[in-house]
Amino acid sequence: MTPSQRAPITLKARYVFPVTGDPLPDGTVTIDDGAVSAVGTGPAEGEVRDLGNVAILPGLVNAHTHLEFSDLAQPLGRPGMGFVDWIEEVIAYRRRRTGPAWRAVAKGLDECLRLGTTAVGEIAQPGWSAEPFQEAGLDATVFLELIALTADRVQDVLALAEEHIEAGNGSVAWRAGIGPHSPYSTDVALIQCAALLSSRKRVPIAFHLAESKEEIERATSQSGPLWEFLTRRVGPSCAERLGAGPAREWVSALSPAHRVLVIHGNYLGDEAIADLADGSDHMAVVYCPRTHDYFGHDPYPLEKMLRAGVTVALGTDSRASAPDLSVLAEMRLAARRHPSVPRSTILRMGTHAGAVALGRADQIGSLGPGKQADLAIVRLPDHAAADPHDLVFDSDEPVVATWVRGRIRRGEDKE
Repeated sequence: MTPSQRAPITLKARYVFPVTGDPLPDGTVTIDDGAVSAVGTGPAEGEVRDLGNVAILPGLVNAHTHLEFSDLAQPLGRPGMGFVDWIEEVIAYRRRRTGPAWRAVAKGLDECLRLGTTAVGEIAQPGWSAEPFQEAGLDATVFLELIALTADRVQDVLALAEEHIEAGNGSVAWRAGIGPHSPYSTDVALIQCAALLSSRKRVPIAFHLAESKEEIERATSQSGPLWEFLTRRVGPSCAERLGAGPAREWVSALSPAHRVLVIHGNYLGDEAIADLADGSDHMAVVYCPRTHDYFGHDPYPLEKMLRAGVTVALGTDSRASAPDLSVLAEMRLAARRHPSVPRSTILRMGTHAGAVALGRADQIGSLGPGKQADLAIVRLPDHAAADPHDLVFDSDEPVVATWVRGRIRRGEDKE
C-alpha cells in the first residue's frame, strides 16, 4: 500500500441507494483507494463504520448552475416576475457587484459540497478563475458562456471557446464545455459553429432553450417584451439575425455536437421532445424545478419527456432564481410536482441522469464497483415506508455528510 492509499473501509446504513439497482436495506458500500469496490448487504470484511439511520446515495449531480450568483441571500426580483424584467435585474446586479466573482463561485462550491453535490455543470463567464475548482476538488464541467449578439463577434467568441477547451485539456481540476447561451443572445452562425467545435473537440455543449414564453413569442412572431428588449440593445436588423423559429430547429442545429445539454426546456414542443428522445445517446434536458416555480411557468412537461425517452437531469440554476444550491431540494420538489413519476426516476434524475448528461456516467452518478466513491449521506426519519424512496423525498431531513473520492469532505466526522 502506497502512502497515498488507505485501508479499505465499509460504510453501513439503513438504506443504500445504488440508483442503477433497487435500494438495499442494511446496505453496505466498501471503499478502496477512493473507489467503490463493493455494494451489498450482510457482513463485510475489514473496518466497518455503521452510519445508523441514514441513506447512502451517490453524490448528487447538479447538471446546471451559475455559481457567480452564490453570494446572493435571496433570488433577484420577485416570484412570478416577467422574464425580461428578471434579465434586467441580472444585468444590474453584475454592474453593481463590488467583489470578484470567484469569491461567489468558491462560496457556491462549498455550499454544493455541504448539500451533497459532488459534480457540477457550471456556466462560467469569460475571465473566470479556475482556483475555486482546484480547491473544492469535486467533479466539475465548466461551460464557457458564449454570447454574440452581432455577426462580427462570432469569430472572437469562437477563439475564446478554443482557448477554454485547451485550458481544460491541461487541467485535472475541471473539464471544458462550451455554452452558447440561447437563441436570443447568439448569432445563428455561432450556434452552428459551436456544435461543430463540440464535435471536433469532444466536449459537451449547454444551450438555454424554450426557457420562457417571451422567448417563444420573440422567436415565432418577432414581438413581445424580449423582442423589444433586443431591438433596444442591438437594433431590429441584428435582432432578426438571432435565432428564430421553433425549438425543434435548434435541437437539429445542436445535434452534431459531441454531447448536448438543453437547459430548462420549459416550453419544448412535441416535435422537439421527439427529436431529443431520438438523440438520447448524446442529448439531454436539464430541468430546474425551483427556478421553474419561481417564474410561475406552465406545468413542466416532465412526464411527456420521460415517456418519449428523453434523458432528463436536474439543476439548481442559481441563487438568482432559487433559494439555495440543494439538488436534494430540487428532487423533493420534482417529486411533489410530478406524483405520477416514480420516486426511483426522480432520484436517477438527480444522480445518474446528470452524470449521463455530462458524459461522466462511467465514473459518477451511481454506486457500483469501480465508480468514484462520491457519496451523499442523508439522514432518514424514524418511521418505516413501503417504498424506501419515500423516506428520502417525504422528509425535510438534511444531507449530513459528503464524501468525494473516498474521503469525507463535509459533515459529520469530517477528516
